[in-house]
Amino acid sequence: MSDKHTYCIIMAGGIGSRFWPMSRTENPKQFLDFLGSGRTLIQQTFDRFRAMCPAENIYVVTNEQYAPLVRKQLPELQQAQVLLEPDRRNTAPCIAYANHAIAKRDPKAIIITAPSDHLVKDEKEFQARLRIALDQAAAEDCLVTLGITPDRPDTGYGYIQFSDQGPAGKPEVKRVKNFTEKPDHAKAQKFLDSGDYLWNSGIFIWSLASIRKAFGKHLPEMEALFSTGESEYGTPQEAAFIAKIYGTCESISIDYGILEKAENVYVVAGDFGWSDLGTWGSLYAQLPKDKNANAGTSKTVRIYDGKDNMVHVQDDRLVVLQGLEDFIVVSTPDALLICRKHDEQKIKGIVQELTKDIGEKYI
Repeated sequence: MSDKHTYCIIMAGGIGSRFWPMSRTENPKQFLDFLGSGRTLIQQTFDRFRAMCPAENIYVVTNEQYAPLVRKQLPELQQAQVLLEPDRRNTAPCIAYANHAIAKRDPKAIIITAPSDHLVKDEKEFQARLRIALDQAAAEDCLVTLGITPDRPDTGYGYIQFSDQGPAGKPEVKRVKNFTEKPDHAKAQKFLDSGDYLWNSGIFIWSLASIRKAFGKHLPEMEALFSTGESEYGTPQEAAFIAKIYGTCESISIDYGILEKAENVYVVAGDFGWSDLGTWGSLYAQLPKDKNANAGTSKTVRIYDGKDNMVHVQDDRLVVLQGLEDFIVVSTPDALLICRKHDEQKIKGIVQELTKDIGEKYI
């Protein structure tokens, strides 16, 4: 399989509300450098996939309001490689749009589809796993996902159950039995103990032909809708066509819409230092800790008689904490969050409540 037929779709339209108050609607987490590496999350994602395919084969799908941020942070992309969504309609319409844009260029494309905000520490192992998935996607009509070998009963991830069956001569490729959305702790522990579950990374690999066939079978109305604009893709009329149809699309994830229904789904397991950086707790796991397991990203933080805290201070104010244990503390110039770490999944709901109560000034 030649790299010239390998494409990547980077999904970058989310607002990252679980990372509030640092991630804001105007400047969400994918455009931030959380780890102090000098590269934002979307830039790191672009770097990661540029090692797998030509830069001109990488597409970013994002909300219209983030077009300036994408173009500033990824100047390597041509305008046609930045696909703009007029509305947020979840991942299925986002992927359908990119599929049709790529189809105009290369009907033989093999496509990697990935979020823009993941962390991968072992790039070499990641590429090795991805090569296996790409080879499988090119070999037969199937949908492939990367699964992560779990090391704890995490309730923040979806899980994939796999069988021992797989294509002949490909022991690393397993058939998917089912997907389970974020479980409670007891169920997550059972999954971990069973040994036949993986975390769902949300990174998918398939041929253009296979994913369009799957859309035709499981989301036929959506596939038909995007197909009506075949002559518009790659032309000045594309934006107007997308603006006309996007709001009529069903808002549904690719997981619910296709993967959980399809029968030809495989998983390639890997352990390459992955995190989806979906929450402050997941960032805490990636940061260095002091002797009391406190993680902080500022030299102006002082913690006394406290342990297991995640503290992030965006400005240079002095923050002194005493007696806190297992908390998230985030300070920005106009907001302060103090939340128990084990309640971090509530932050998204809190942000929704704040939006209703006080509008979007702080969101």
